[in-house]
Parts: sequence; structure tokens; C-alpha cells
Amino acid sequence: MRAADVVHFNFGEPLFPVPQGVGGVTEAIARALALRDLPILRRLGKRVVVTFQGDDARQAVVGGRLVAAVPERYTVERDAARRRTIAAFDGYADGIFFLNPDLADVLPARAAFLPYASVDPREWEVVPEPSAAAPLVVHAPSDRRVKGTEHVEAAVARLAEEGVPLELELLQGVGHAEVRSALERSAIVVDQLNAGWYGGFAVEAMAIGRPVLAALDRRDDPCLPPGLRRDLPVVDASVETLVERLRALLTSPDERRRLGAAGRSFVEHWHDPRAVARTVIATYRR
Repeated sequence: MRAADVVHFNFGEPLFPVPQGVGGVTEAIARALALRDLPILRRLGKRVVVTFQGDDARQAVVGGRLVAAVPERYTVERDAARRRTIAAFDGYADGIFFLNPDLADVLPARAAFLPYASVDPREWEVVPEPSAAAPLVVHAPSDRRVKGTEHVEAAVARLAEEGVPLELELLQGVGHAEVRSALERSAIVVDQLNAGWYGGFAVEAMAIGRPVLAALDRRDDPCLPPGLRRDLPVVDASVETLVERLRALLTSPDERRRLGAAGRSFVEHWHDPRAVARTVIATYRR
């Protein structure tokens, strides 16, 4: 409080968050303190900024495949806590950012979209796709239901039955070095099928020059910078179209190279952490 001019909260949480089912005396104390730091900071003349990332704001009202896949994350109680937190930040925050487009449906109209800044393309060199009789498809199911892993496995099995050469590698419980090694050996990366957007893993794949498939929800386009949607090289592949999209890429090395190059350019332009930082700093200065 003495040193800072701006306090930037991440993952939509103040120092005293709204409790969600702790129970007993602990929850009673937490409820008494919830969100109290925000008005205190404003009274001290501090500027408040917040970034929402996903389930810190997402609610059942957003709908879609993700809410259907993990409904226990969007209970009445949890959604009420999220709405209360969002309302408090709307009252006290000078800047509100969000990283996933579907959050625009539950955040104030003044909230601004930010691309992920978790991958620095300067630290990722483009690696040519290795020559292999069977192209490698890589998928990283940090949460199988969110990622739609069962549909990825089913699509790969169907293509294998058709005689399309391919291999599948699932990255589960491995370190970052193993993830990077798998991306270097890959031909195609399938990201998430239920979230309506691509994740940080997809950014890493594009940085290394790999084509990425993910399900994209076009209803969220209005909140995106127009150029981002225009430049986005991620192949829109829903549960229903995944087999078709995979088949087309597996049988076209030229298209894989084209999308890989487009992905690298996209990451350099839209996901450069320094560029994202300049946007955030401009908010601080205002």
C-alpha cells in the first residue's frame, strides 16, 4: 500500500475473495472480509486493475459445450460468488481485462480482451516437421472433459480404420521439456474442443510452426480485435467436423506447412508478451 500506485489482480481474485463453500467459522470470517480490500485501495488513492482468465468469471448462463462438460464448476452458489466479485470489480477497478472471449458475456461492457502473454516467441524456434511414414498428432488433455479427449481418440481411431497413416500421442502428467519435445516431433496439434477458444498449449504449438485444430465459437467474435480474427490460423474443428479436418491435414503436407508458417507469424504479432504488456501499461498510465 505504501509503494504501489497500481494494484493489478490476476485470475479475478482480490486479496479477500468471496468464499465458495468452505464452511464453519472459517467461512463466516471469510464472508465478513470478502472484497473489503477493493474499497480500501481506492480510498488510499490506488488504481485497481483486474484480469479474468476463465472459471473465475464463467457461469452457467454462458452455456456451450464447456458448461455441459463440467457442470459441477457452474453451480448456483459458485455463479453467485462470481457475479458478486465481478460487480465489486466493476465498482472499484479502473481497468478490466479478460483472456477468453466467452467471458465478454458475463463481464461489464467496458472490459477489454487481451491475448495470452504466457508464450514468448523469442524463446521458441521453428522446427521443421520431421519426415515420418505416419504423421504424429499431439493432444494435451490437462482435463479430458474440457479438452474433449474422447472425441480426439475416436477421430484418430476412425481415421486409422480408414487406413490414413497417423499416430496419436497424449501428453498427460509430463514436464514442459517433454511437451516441447513432443511438439517438435509432431505434425498436427489438436487443442481443446469444448472451450470455444484455443489455449496456451496451442500458442506454443503455433510458435514452433505446427498447425493447430480447436473448436472456435464465432458468437464471441465481436469482442475480439478485428485483425486477430482475420489473422487467426487455428483450424476450426468441432466434435462433429474433427475427423474431416484431421483427414484433410493429414493428407496435405503442403497445407500443414502453410498453416504452420501462418501460426508462427500470428504468435509473433498477437501473442508477443511485450506487445501485450504495452497495452496493459497504457491502461496503468491512463
